[in-house]
Amino acid sequence: MTDAINRSGEEAEFQPDVGAATDIRAVGRVAQILGLFSPTQPQLSASAVAVRLNLNRTTAYRYCMSLTAAQILQRLDSGEFAPGPVLLQLGAFALGRRDVLALAPAHMRALSVATGATAVLSLWGATGPVVSAVADNTQRDIVVTVRVGTHLAMDTAQARVFYAYHPDQLYIERLLANLPHHEHRQLITAIEHARAQGYATVTNARGIAILAAPIFDNAGLAAALALLSTRDVLSTDPHSAELRALRRTAGDITRELGGSAPEFSATDPPGD
Repeated sequence: MTDAINRSGEEAEFQPDVGAATDIRAVGRVAQILGLFSPTQPQLSASAVAVRLNLNRTTAYRYCMSLTAAQILQRLDSGEFAPGPVLLQLGAFALGRRDVLALAPAHMRALSVATGATAVLSLWGATGPVVSAVADNTQRDIVVTVRVGTHLAMDTAQARVFYAYHPDQLYIERLLANLPHHEHRQLITAIEHARAQGYATVTNARGIAILAAPIFDNAGLAAALALLSTRDVLSTDPHSAELRALRRTAGDITRELGGSAPEFSATDPPGD
């Protein structure tokens, strides 16, 4: 987008030889344009953008068209511009993140007490799940936990849940494409099982068991809720009380968020 704007030569701030400073100014200008939209001003013409930001009209038009090409704005039949698919998706995601982080902790504490395991809520980061809230079970002598802010690996149960229900499956395919063939095939099979069953389970080499289930809001997948503990405490059996409690809690949070889960298969998944 910046290169296209630089080629216009309409304003000194867009000259190619300005370098990194030009990029920063261009980003600032984009933020100013997006800031013009509001509930009382849902659409704007390029001329209106030019007037409000004191821009050359051609420059304002080029900005709006570049943002449209990137799906940040959309051009209406009237010729005006409105927030596009990318902004709408990000806005829904941001609201969902805020709501789930407000609703989930009380449910997580109750789930941890009921199961004797640590409850973990993960949100999608730049390229994978990030731990965003943790409820430890302090009744046990040995507590298995994870730090808030931890970026989870691709082979975790939470990652499988996100891969299974991520709205952009082409992006997920590209993300997993560089894995070695054997690892790729195994992970794809695990993702398919997670999508069919509505949950994922993993027992790692250190004897830590993890169960994970999706949480949905009215925009789609919002988070992954997980339980983790040693495998002698936490059963990964498809009929275990812990898994039933996890899925029930994920369903309760989903309903409070105004979301709905897809239909899942009744067939039991194979073991890990």
